Amino acid sequence: QVQLQESGPGHVKPSQTLSLTCTVSGGSITTDFWAWIRQPPGKVLEWMGVIAYDGSTYYSPPLKSRTSISRDTSKNQFSLQLSSVTPEDTAVYYCAATAAVVIVTRPNQYSYWGQGTQVTVSS
Repeated sequence: QVQLQESGPGHVKPSQTLSLTCTVSGGSITTDFWAWIRQPPGKVLEWMGVIAYDGSTYYSPPLKSRTSISRDTSKNQFSLQLSSVTPEDTAVYYCAATAAVVIVTRPNQYSYWGQGTQVTVSS
């Protein structure tokens, strides 16, 4: 059973960079697709981007200029960096995985999820 666990600061100041890490167990990030998804308060889940089994990445167009997803295969971890954050980036951030054969962007297409981590952007 694949298990994912997010970690990182729960508070970030405006204009700074939000950095989160997802540690994976029970599976390898060199297979399948690994994504970051967030849910702002009172809003629906928002797919942010994905890193594939071969290390290639694809980002949601509205967030592309501020988002970077990377990985450390030696630690079986992948990470999110979101730059120039504003209070609108306040959300619960999830890492998730899918065994789909192509990149998928709908949150309900992801089978495995971390528990989520709250990140608040405020001064």
